[in-house]
Order: sequence, then structure tokens, then C-alpha cells
Amino acid sequence: MIIDGHAHLVAPESLYASLSMLRSSAGAYPNPMPVSDEALAASAASNVKIMDGVCTDANLAPAIAANHSAKPASSAVSRAAKRQRGKTGMARLVIGFGTSHSPMLVTDAPLWEERAISDHSNPELYDVEGNHCTYDELLRSGRSYESECQPEYLGQQERKIQTALDRLAADLKEARPDVVLIVGDDQHELFDSGNFPAISMFYGQTAPTHRWDAARTGNQRFLKMVSEGYMMDRRHELPCDGEFALDLIGRMIHAGIDLGASSKVSDPEKHGFGHAYGFVCKRLMASLQAPIIPILLNTYYPPNQPTPARCYAIGEALRSAIEASGLDRRVAVVASGGLSHFVTNEPLDTRVLNALRSGDGAQLCNLPEKLLKSGSSEIRNWIMVAGVFRNAPVNWAEYVPVYRTPAGTGVGVGFARW
Repeated sequence: MIIDGHAHLVAPESLYASLSMLRSSAGAYPNPMPVSDEALAASAASNVKIMDGVCTDANLAPAIAANHSAKPASSAVSRAAKRQRGKTGMARLVIGFGTSHSPMLVTDAPLWEERAISDHSNPELYDVEGNHCTYDELLRSGRSYESECQPEYLGQQERKIQTALDRLAADLKEARPDVVLIVGDDQHELFDSGNFPAISMFYGQTAPTHRWDAARTGNQRFLKMVSEGYMMDRRHELPCDGEFALDLIGRMIHAGIDLGASSKVSDPEKHGFGHAYGFVCKRLMASLQAPIIPILLNTYYPPNQPTPARCYAIGEALRSAIEASGLDRRVAVVASGGLSHFVTNEPLDTRVLNALRSGDGAQLCNLPEKLLKSGSSEIRNWIMVAGVFRNAPVNWAEYVPVYRTPAGTGVGVGFARW
């Protein structure tokens, strides 16, 4: 809580809005002396003046002066009372989860063959050892997954996947977050090779989605279902919490995380937010009225992909930024993407999920980068969110290894909830 520049016990309501700016400048002062809500409430009630303990940036003095107007002492008391009722007056984590976002999650099993057809010519196949290969090489190298890619078996897997998604959506709704931070990756939907940051956070008020090229070839029913499931059938405007995002950006910069930042999409006719964000909003937030904050982690494209250890450290810094914020928010954090694809790598996926179940951050930090190629690179999103929850094990996790061809191409579909 802030005491104004004249050390009065009362301060204008708008001055409280300056709290995030003041705290973000506190890094310039080695020994700040914060004043708690309780101390302010007690002082306001007894009309005692507090003269010390104020740490402000001189550059913010004009803003403070401009915001100064009378505020009843009862407001400070009421804020403390509000805290007593369960509102802490600061941001707090209420839920976290990870979810795959494969096209197979927004289409029915009979259409999964469309993805199987493209696997035969996919130039981004890597075997379970992380070696680049062609489809034919993969087919000759190991066991056949003929039985796993039969329609009846795939239909059973579809039902398991949708049940897990329903469970995630219900858990998220029950948690009642005020804002949902989505950690995803961009695949030339918003960024391109002209500028591709290792990590970036969006602090605009709305995030326009990227529209799929209408000229795409293939099964039109499949393409329609995928574009709608990803909210890429047209330009959607996803509500965002720019105020909270801006607060987090400042805190993470002070913590040594040099992340990129943007507040708008310069050319929404050509660029926008992609499937990692639209999928979460459409499938898991349909009954939840909450804004998002898109966080874009470059999992996919060399040469500036963060290492697994760096992803985890960024997650830890994000948690610290959330917990230090004075903005009253119930916060959810989501990892969107993964697990292994375009070759289903059960040993890798099992290793990741076992580490999440046991809260073994060191295991995640030491994952070989050689295994995080192509679509499997999105496991980095999960590692970052695991860093947010540090060494806390997940409450539950579900894994469905989907093989859509005899060669073993497919996706390790994963879900987890902290």
C-alpha cells in the first residue's frame, strides 16, 4: 500500500493504480521499505501520520502529484476488510495446466487420415532418438503401428482426448480466474523471419487472430473444422488484460528476463495470433469470461530457441512477477502445444510427464535439446509453465499416444493440471 508524497494517511483511489509503476522502479533502490495494507488501515483508523517508509522514483513525482485528491480514510480500512474476506489485493496463482492443441483435437477420428496423408511428405520428421528422417526411413527402421492406426482404435482415443479436454475446461471454470496467461509458440502467424523474438509478451487490449489462407488445399471439411477450432476461420478479437501484462513485463525486465513486448498487430490482414491461443480460448474457455495474456515462446525456429533450463527459469521469474504484483488478479497459466510430434515419441513424453507428476524440475531442465525438434519443440511451453509452479507436482495428468500411420507418425497428446 502507498502513502502519498506528503505522507498523509489517505490517498486518492487513482494513486493506488500507480502501485505497479512505483514497484517496477524499486529496483533502483537497494533497501525499499514497503508499508503493508494492515499498517495503513490501522493508521488511517487512528488518524496517525506515517512519515517514513515511502520508496518512490523521482521521475514519477509529477504523476503522483497529478493523481492527488482526497480519499476517505474509510477506504483504506475497507481495503483491509476486503482482504480479510479473501481478497488479498494482489495477484495470485489459482490454476495451471498443459494441453496439446493438435488438429486432431478439433476434428473427429475419421478425419485424422488427412494428417496421415501429409506425413508421407512431411520434411520435419525426427525419430525417437532425435535424428532427421524421411517417412520411408522411419517405416523401415522400427516396429509397425498398423494396429494402433485402425479406425476403431483411433475412435477410442478420440473419446479419451475429448473427456480430458472437458475435464480441463471444468477445472478452469471452477478456478474462476480473472486472467489466463497462455504460453504458446508462434508458427509464422504473428512473427516472421524479419523479426522472431525468443520470447515476447503482448500487452494490448485485444489480440486479433490470424486468418488461415482460404486457398489451402485438402479435405475442405477437415480444413473448416481446424480453422474454426483454432479461431482462424476469420479474424477474431481476443480480449486481453493489457494492464496486468504491462505490470508483468516491467517486473520480468527488472528480474533479468529480456523479453520482447508488443501492444498491437501492425498488419492484422496478414498477421495475427495463431492456433496456440485460439484453441485454448475456443475449446477450454468457452464458458469462462476472462481476458488472456499471450506469451510467445520461440520453441520452433533456430537459432534463438531458449534451452529447457532457460524456459524453466523464465517460468520461475514469471511466478515471482505474478506474486509481486499489486494488481488484484486470480491468475491461470496455460501451456499450449506438444507433446511429441510429428513422430509419436512415447519414451520422451513419459519422461516429461513423470517429471511433472513428481515435480522434478531438474529432469525437465536437463532434457536433451536434440529431442525437442519440430513439433516436439513445444514441450518447451510445458517446461516454462512447470517453472511457474516450480517443484509442485501436477494434480493429474492424462496421456494418449496417437499413431496415425504404420510408421509411427502422429502425436503424443498430453494434458496436465497443477
